[in-house]
Order: sequence, then structure tokens, then C-alpha cells
Amino acid sequence: MDDPESRFTRMYDTYYRRVLAYALTHAEPHTAEDIVSETFLIAWRRLGDVRDPALPWLLGTARNLVRKQYDHGRRGRVLAERIRTLTTPQDLAAWDVAEHVVERDVALAAIAGLPERDLEVLALVNWHGLEPRQAAKVLGCTSAAFFVRLHRARRRLTRALEQNPAPRSAVSRVAERATS
Repeated sequence: MDDPESRFTRMYDTYYRRVLAYALTHAEPHTAEDIVSETFLIAWRRLGDVRDPALPWLLGTARNLVRKQYDHGRRGRVLAERIRTLTTPQDLAAWDVAEHVVERDVALAAIAGLPERDLEVLALVNWHGLEPRQAAKVLGCTSAAFFVRLHRARRRLTRALEQNPAPRSAVSRVAERATS
């Protein structure tokens, strides 16, 4: 078995960017870097508690640090803003611009209206690419409980998209992307 320093170095090299991406979706860049630093400091101190793969444990630790620092409503606004900033000129050229604007507004309004717990569940699976059992570890719940939360979050997102007065075709495509 590797010595602790080698194991930690490998873990840091493997997961730093993914933990930073998680922190950036929940905090301002300078704060996200502090959260990531503290996450890895805690991982070093508790290296014996970190199981492979380490990503769920690291994201769970980062999540706890984020929760200590921010009010509940801010995380939803940060996520919606990140989605808005990730829209590229290629996205706009790929579809009819008017339809894309409506579709984007529908999605942003639906996301902004979701409870924080739903945003986090959807982000762990769709944004961070975790499998449900790994995401359950991040949230500190069972896989079965996570599947229920994920199902409910997807259902609420679909309902929010369907309640918007946007054209049905745009709503359908946004709902399909969010729930796939």
C-alpha cells in the first residue's frame, strides 16, 4: 500500500479540478478556492477515513464547508448565473435565436424557482456527473433516499417548465434535457 503522502498527492492530482468545479457552482471564485484548500486540508488530516473513490467524500466535505459560509438562497442564484454565463455564441447559432432565448429563459426561471435541495440533487447528478450512489454519499443519505429525492426534483423541474407560458416545443426540449 502507498504511503500517506503519495496517496494524498494522487488524490489531490486526480480530484482537485472536480472539487473546484463543485465549489465554483456554490461560491464566488476566491471563496471557492478557499473551500477547496480547506477540503484537502481536512482530507489530509482524516486520510484514513477517505475511501476510494475519494470524490464523494471530498464533495461531501466541500458541501459542508459551503453550507457553513453562505445563506441558503445564494446557492440557487449562483447556479443560475453560472448556467447563464456558460451560454456560448455557438449555442445561439445552433438554434433559432428567438427560440433559444425563450428556451433559456424558461430553463433559468424554472431553475431559479426550485428549492435549494432540488438544485443540489440535480447538480450532483447532471452537472458533476456523479452516479446516484456517489451523490447519496455526498448528501449523507442512503441510495434509496437519494433516488427518491432525485425523482422528486426532476418531477418539480418538469412541472415548473410546463407551467411557463413559453411555446410547448421549447418547454418539451428543456424538460427532456433536464430529466435525461
